[in-house]
Amino acid sequence: MLLGLAVVVALAATGVWNPFPGLWDWVDRSDPISEPDVVWQQRIGGTPRSVTIAGDAVVVEQRTRVEARSLATGTQLWERKADWAAVAGGDRDPVVAVGKLLVKGYELLDPTTGVTRRRDDDAVAVWTYRNLLLDARCTDATDCTLSAWDPRGTAPLWTAFLPGVHSGLLADNPGLRGTRRLTATRIDDGVAGAEAAPPLLGFPVDGRVHVVDTATGRVLQNVEPGREERLSVVGGRLLRINARSQDGTCYFAISARDSATGQEAWQRAGINLRTADSAGCVQREDPQGARNVLIGVAPDGRETVIDGYDGRLLWVGEPGTKLIAVDDRYAVFRAADKRSVIARELGTEKVLWTRQASGKAGAALTPYAAVVADEKPSRLAALDPRTGRELAALRTSANALAVGSQGMIIGEGREIGYVRFGASGSSPTRPPGDGGNPGPGGPGPGGPNNGDCGPKGELCPDPGGGKDG
Repeated sequence: MLLGLAVVVALAATGVWNPFPGLWDWVDRSDPISEPDVVWQQRIGGTPRSVTIAGDAVVVEQRTRVEARSLATGTQLWERKADWAAVAGGDRDPVVAVGKLLVKGYELLDPTTGVTRRRDDDAVAVWTYRNLLLDARCTDATDCTLSAWDPRGTAPLWTAFLPGVHSGLLADNPGLRGTRRLTATRIDDGVAGAEAAPPLLGFPVDGRVHVVDTATGRVLQNVEPGREERLSVVGGRLLRINARSQDGTCYFAISARDSATGQEAWQRAGINLRTADSAGCVQREDPQGARNVLIGVAPDGRETVIDGYDGRLLWVGEPGTKLIAVDDRYAVFRAADKRSVIARELGTEKVLWTRQASGKAGAALTPYAAVVADEKPSRLAALDPRTGRELAALRTSANALAVGSQGMIIGEGREIGYVRFGASGSSPTRPPGDGGNPGPGGPGPGGPNNGDCGPKGELCPDPGGGKDG
């Protein structure tokens, strides 16, 4: 045995044959994080703050660094020191914005090579979308400029003046006046990745909301809320949400205003958008929703989904049902018996699919898949959002971190792994226009997009270049 060990050491020292790295890899190998096993599994340096699929790379944001790994193999492509990172662009043109806290400026990196494509030394905040990147820079507290860029562009598409930005507008994707997404246990909030820029954005500045047209950069409105109001920009409308305390309860009213004229486009009374807490009906939260839709509670306690553009009721739940995921196309809710989850197409009575699940099941909708997480036993499933066909079904306690066109990233602690869709021959439906750069706006609700592009056509290219305000 001693002679054999001496021979192995001699061979390793001379470089002829060294079994020790492979032996150590075998000893240090982690247990698989799911069953069936993932395509690849890697241990990263720390618990990820966010994971995003960017083309052929996986971008992992950690506390003080960001790294990219190959989507095909999981091998590390590059690593940079950074306090924050965010991905902009679609599948064919992604970029990674990175920067440091309390330091002006950012860099845009190629997600595959890590090469710097563009550098900025003055911006204090960055917002990332599939078809747009916005940044803000300030010469003083009341003089700021908002600029819009094509994700891989070298010159601004437009610039707009804003009279300052409040102290919360720092780093990547600071909060604007829009909607709050529904959340689910074991599904990351950013699982869907960057979305298309909405037609209008609401920037809170010194107690007022400045409404900016993302197609032209025009500041359309500069509005101060009333004492009992909260302002939110959803679906191309400025919503004035009133919550009045009377008779020991809160009375709600919603007035949606046209962005160009300021005239009322629609109004509803009695719908609770969950913006107020229980103390005197003070509204401290944005309404719940996603993209161009809002989630509310009717006076009879049933949950509703409202089109932010025209105020239509797109879905009204039955008593006892619980909405767990929504976007412009579909609503996913737990049945009243808490034994299944059901998907319905918004604006119709059509049930798309039903899946057995427990009363604690959560879900998220992405452009490529509906993700359902369940407990006891722990399961993760990715489904075709239109048909409910299984794209992946895993026995795992890991979290769903990111979903792309061909698979998803799951993770537990420092371990992340890639699950490829369609192992049994199925594949997800690819949204029209995916990976392209549709301009903000697009066809209005009810346009000829077959329901696949969202009410305002965000997922589809706009061949006419039109704008619906």
